[in-house]
Amino acid sequence: MSPHRAAHRRTPSGAPPQGVRTAAEAGAEAPRAPSAAPATDPDPVHTPVPAPASAPVRDRYLDLLRAVALVRVVVYHTFSWAWLTFLFPSMGVMFALAGSLMARSLGRPAAGVVRGRGRRLLLPLWLYGAVLLTVLFLQGWRPGQGGAGGWLRLLCWIVPLGSPPYPEQIGSDGGLLDVSWAMEAAGPLWYLRAYLWFVLASPLLLRAFRRLPWVTLLAPLALTAVVGTGLVTVPGETGEAVTDFAVYGSCWLLGFAHHDGLLRRLPVYAVTLAAPVTMAAGLWWAGGHPGEDGWDLNDIPLGQALWSFGFCLLLLRVSPSWHRLPGPLSRLERPVTLANSRAVTLYLWHQPALIATVPLLDLLWRVPAVADSQGLSGALESSYDVLMFLAVWPLVALLIAAFGWAEDVAARRRARLWPRTKTPAAAAAATSGGVSGPAGPGASLTGDGSGR
Repeated sequence: MSPHRAAHRRTPSGAPPQGVRTAAEAGAEAPRAPSAAPATDPDPVHTPVPAPASAPVRDRYLDLLRAVALVRVVVYHTFSWAWLTFLFPSMGVMFALAGSLMARSLGRPAAGVVRGRGRRLLLPLWLYGAVLLTVLFLQGWRPGQGGAGGWLRLLCWIVPLGSPPYPEQIGSDGGLLDVSWAMEAAGPLWYLRAYLWFVLASPLLLRAFRRLPWVTLLAPLALTAVVGTGLVTVPGETGEAVTDFAVYGSCWLLGFAHHDGLLRRLPVYAVTLAAPVTMAAGLWWAGGHPGEDGWDLNDIPLGQALWSFGFCLLLLRVSPSWHRLPGPLSRLERPVTLANSRAVTLYLWHQPALIATVPLLDLLWRVPAVADSQGLSGALESSYDVLMFLAVWPLVALLIAAFGWAEDVAARRRARLWPRTKTPAAAAAATSGGVSGPAGPGASLTGDGSGR
């Protein structure tokens, strides 16, 4: 084993202090251009803007944002670069996209929408949990070791209303799996918990938003200023859940505003003024209240909330609603489609893939040419993170083939080991002329998929 292996253990950046994390991403699929059911309320603030008759089946701009968010999550978890949380706040973007699609879906009966979203969230989680728990049980871990109620908390692996139990350390140094592997693998699960709570609350949130849009939109930022700054402390996992809900709540509600057309009715000058001011406030707060890793927004709830809100406001106000990716971006059509088709799998399984790169790369030090050359060994060690990033993608591809079919089953599609990457426009042309909506790819985290 390479002497530097311990230096590359990853604290699960999906689970930092105060419950705010970057992780994913998770992500899922894209909505159409903003649309809604015909409105009866004559008030233009509350009246959703119907989509034009020629609206594309999928909005490739939003598909691209989701794909970028997912890749950024993997990059962050590989290199732990704090500045990435400013460059592209992935989780805020994915929550905003999810909110837009949730608003669109709620044109149908809320119970069916919530049930469908739950199915698309839970089936991939159950498969993920089955694999992780099997390995943990084989290593000798039992939920009761965490204290009273450990076995009861195991239900959170089935319905993640709270944090599923797992050991912070298991095994021993020098084994095939690092002692902190379980904590790293469970890191992304906070997003599923937050997403589930947003889904459950959305029928009421959407009603409140359409009655008092600006008050509802800004309320989570005010809540973050209370629970995310230490002014009021909510202990334990409840505090983490409340903080997550507050930090990303305004991003979710921005998705409502995007769908209902509220953002499009805002003057461009107002958005170009409000968004940078909000982001500057987040930057100012982060500078005066650094976290354990310095200027990492994942450890700074109020900074994360303000920066993500301003960033998503700009992205959703632009929202060009592409039918196809334009210009040089057209070369990314298939990768973007793949990322959206297996967004849940990519988000959940990228962390185990990163964990697996360490013992695989350590095999390089068993090659005599490497072991006998101090220069070559040093060069490999200095570029270890880069090697991890290069090695993780073939592993992710294997995991997509092994477990991605769960997304098809959850969406009630025919299960495939590898999803089709035909562009949405071509796929729509191949159908009998019916509009599938934002169906198909990446449903359970931020998408609508089967229309449920």
